[in-house]
Amino acid sequence: MERTQVHEADVLIIGAGGAGLRAAIAAKEAGARVAVVCKSLLGKAHTVMAEGGIAASLGNVDARDDWKTHFKDTMFGGKYVNDWRAAELHAKEAAAEVIQLERWGALFDRTDDGKILQRRFGGHTYPRLAHVGDRTGLELIRTLEDTAVSKKVDVYMEYTITRLVIDNGRVVGAVGYKRDNGETVAFRAPAVIIATGGAGKIYTVNSNSWEGTGDGQVLALRAGAELSDMEFVQFHPTGMVWPLSVRGILVTEAVRGEGGLLTNSKGERFMQRYDPERMELSTRDVVARAIFTEVREGRGSPHGGAFLAINHKPANFVRQKLPSMYTQFMAFADVDITKEPMEVFPTTHYAMGGIRVDAETCATRIPGLYAAGEAATGLHGANRLGGNSLSDLLVFGRRAGVSAVAYANANQAGPLTDEAIAAAEQEMNAPLQRQSGETAFEVLEELGSLMMEEVGVFRTAESLGRAKERLAALRERARNVRASGTRTYNPGWHAAIQIEGMVALAQAIAASALMRTESRGAHTRVDYPKYDDNLQRVNTVSHDDGSGLHVEFRERAPLPEHLAELIEKVPA
Repeated sequence: MERTQVHEADVLIIGAGGAGLRAAIAAKEAGARVAVVCKSLLGKAHTVMAEGGIAASLGNVDARDDWKTHFKDTMFGGKYVNDWRAAELHAKEAAAEVIQLERWGALFDRTDDGKILQRRFGGHTYPRLAHVGDRTGLELIRTLEDTAVSKKVDVYMEYTITRLVIDNGRVVGAVGYKRDNGETVAFRAPAVIIATGGAGKIYTVNSNSWEGTGDGQVLALRAGAELSDMEFVQFHPTGMVWPLSVRGILVTEAVRGEGGLLTNSKGERFMQRYDPERMELSTRDVVARAIFTEVREGRGSPHGGAFLAINHKPANFVRQKLPSMYTQFMAFADVDITKEPMEVFPTTHYAMGGIRVDAETCATRIPGLYAAGEAATGLHGANRLGGNSLSDLLVFGRRAGVSAVAYANANQAGPLTDEAIAAAEQEMNAPLQRQSGETAFEVLEELGSLMMEEVGVFRTAESLGRAKERLAALRERARNVRASGTRTYNPGWHAAIQIEGMVALAQAIAASALMRTESRGAHTRVDYPKYDDNLQRVNTVSHDDGSGLHVEFRERAPLPEHLAELIEKVPA
C-alpha cells in the first residue's frame, strides 16, 4: 500500500447538509480546526428539499405562539415517545437560530410590517414556519455555506467515508476514498460529528436525493454506537405520482399550508373522515394513511393517488407562494397547478430513527463521536412535524459543534495507524477482487421493492416476518457483491461498498417494527391498530456486538413535572 495522506483536524464533520454546516460554523467559532467531508458538491445537500419552512415560535403572525406551545405540538406529533429534553431544547432555541440565520444574510418572506413571515403547517397550533417561498431549504444551505466558507472551514468534496477508526474505545478518525479516482483518504481527529442525513434510498419510492443511503448510521453502528426508533419511517403524504420517472419527488406541505385541498375521485374532501378538525393540516402520518386508504378502497386518482388542488387560489398567488412547485409540475408532468390539481401519493421521506445521542451534547456512547440532524434520533418521536427538521438541524448542529470542540480540547487525538488504514482499504477493494457474483444494483432493486411491500405504510406480523427472513438472505448476498473495473469513476464500486450497510439498516427497521406491537405515529400495525400505553414509555434500541444485530426496548426517563404540566391530554 502506498502511504496514504492523513489529514489532521480537531473536529471532523461527515456530511455538509444543514446540520453539518451549522456544526462546522459553531466549531470554527470556538477556535477548532474543522474538516467537513461530503459525498457530493458543497451546497447540493438534501436539505435543499426541505421547502416549506423552519418551525420556530417567533410569534410574528400570531403572538400567542411560544416555545411551550411548540414543545406541546412536537410531543403530540411524536405521540409522546420523543426524547422530551431534546423537544424542550429545540422549542426554546429554534427562534434564536432563525434570527441568527437572518444575521448571516438569509432572506425571508416578510409580513406587512417587515417581520419574518410565518405560515401554517400540519400539526402546528399557530402559523410557525419562517419561509422563503417554497425554497426555504435552499436559502438555508446557501446562507450556511457562505458563512462556513467565509470562516475558512476546510471542505473535502466528493469524498466518501467508509469506516470510523476506534482505538481503546474512542474515535480517533476515519478512512474513505475520493469518489472520482478512488484514492484512499484518511482523517485523524479526536472528535467526529456524523451529519449524513437519512436513509430513504432503502425504499424504491422516496423523496431523497442519491446521497440518502444511511452512511452515517452504518458508520456509527459498525463503530459500536446504538441506533434508536428505527421503526418510525415517515411517509410524506404528498409525493409526485406521474410520470413514473419522477414518482416519489416531494410535493411540499406548503401547498396545503397555503390552502391546498385534498380530494378523491368522487370529489370528496376525504380528510373529513380522518381528522375533521385539522383536515388537510393534520399530521403527516394521518394524511399519509388517509391517502393510502382512499386509493386502496378504490377512490384514487387515475394514476393511483389523490388530487391536491391549489387552483382555487389566484394564479399570481400560487406562482408567488409556490414557485418551485409551479415549475416542478410544468417541467416534469406538464401540469399547470394554477389551472388543474396535482396527483399525489405517499413517498418515503424522513427517518425519525437514527443514531442514539444525548440531547444536551449530541454525544453517542462512543467517546468523541457525535451526531446531529436526520442521522440522529430523539426529537421527533414517532412522527416529525413539518418544519421541525430545519430547526432541528440548526439547534442540534450548533450543539454538536460546541460539544465536539469541548471534547477535542480535553482529549488529544489518538493514533491512526497504517494497519487501520490498510484494513479499511482491504474492505473497499473486496468487491473489485471478486470474479463472480451479482452486482449491488441487483440487490438494491430487490431491497427497495421488499421494503415498500413488507415494511411500508401498513405493516403486519406476517409482512414483517417475511421481511426479516428475506433481509437476512439479502444481507448474505450483499456481502458478496462484485464490481468490475477499477476504483476510478466507478459507480458500481460505490454501490457495492454501501449495499450491505443499507440492508443492515433495513433489518433494524423491520426488527424494531416487529417488536413494537401497536400503531403509533408513522408506525402502523394493522394487526395492532391501537396505542399500547406500556410501549409509550419505551424506545427500541438497536446495536451490533459483532455477533449480529440486536434490538431491545429501553425505558425512557419520565417527563419532569414542569414539562408534564404543559401537555394537555388530547384524545388519540
